[in-house]
Amino acid sequence: MAKSKKKRKERKYRLFYLLLLLFVTALSLSVSSYAWFTTNRLARVDLLDVNVRAQGGIEVSSDAVNWKAKININDLINARNNYSASLNQIPKTLEPVSSAGYVNNGLLELFYGVAEGNSNGNYVISASRSIEEEGFDENSDGIFIAFDLFFKTNENTRFYLTPESNITYGGDESVGIENAMRVAFVNEGNVNSGSSAYTMQSLTTNDNNNVYIWEPNYNSHTTSAIANALNTYGLSISSDNEAILYDGIKTNISKNLNILLNDAKESIYPNYFKGVNISYYTKTNFDKNLEIFSLNKGVTKVRVYMWIEGQDVDCENNASVGNVSLNLQFSKNPN
Repeated sequence: MAKSKKKRKERKYRLFYLLLLLFVTALSLSVSSYAWFTTNRLARVDLLDVNVRAQGGIEVSSDAVNWKAKININDLINARNNYSASLNQIPKTLEPVSSAGYVNNGLLELFYGVAEGNSNGNYVISASRSIEEEGFDENSDGIFIAFDLFFKTNENTRFYLTPESNITYGGDESVGIENAMRVAFVNEGNVNSGSSAYTMQSLTTNDNNNVYIWEPNYNSHTTSAIANALNTYGLSISSDNEAILYDGIKTNISKNLNILLNDAKESIYPNYFKGVNISYYTKTNFDKNLEIFSLNKGVTKVRVYMWIEGQDVDCENNASVGNVSLNLQFSKNPN
């Protein structure tokens, strides 16, 4: 009889601990969070593949002192030798951020978003601005790429992006991370080529019309991205789709606002999100020069940004691993 009571008591305690474990698990799920990727895997950047080339009589510089036809990662790292205000950030890993395309004192506003699960199993998004700091590779705490370029030309000319410009997956089989990437060119202004390096370096803008956003690989989507588009955003897309409109984050967002991830759009919260104006789209493996803007005679400063757009349907778990390769080539020739 005593043995029977002891067994019942043991079963009672086991049930209690199981219920306690279930409660703790539920509590853990209710406060789980992610930055659009629900895993901790991050995209890696091969620094050796950040290359910038200029053709057709255009010279390019990373510091407005040394002029070349091509600059690479070492030029960007060493820019501060002649450019004390250099703010080049090229980290080893990238995390999703979002931008509505606004510029403030020459810097594009990018926001790091986190979606936190609530007690109903839905995700509430919060965001805070991430401002770049000079740093490279493992020594950088940045989560997106940003750097300054200076272009010199002896005449007013149209400016083209060539098909050598691309963002590609660095592995054997693409997981789709390159489809979530964005590039922005911020035209900071133009001065006479005889101006001092300091004058060229000091160019800046607050004009949002000087921000040009490029979406490469707009037509390519993996099976997982197609599912994410439907489940998260209610969009039915195909593996070879037309350009998909999306809403970028335009200001800090407190999680206390309880904005659900699938409601993160301008039509519902216009104070926090804005439909993004993409200046140009290119398909995967585009084959013709793309005019991006014009260069005036003299020296033009352009700030370049590259990031994973968290509000893009391609920004999903299966894409959150691997390497991306980043290349830019410019020309004043239409073909």
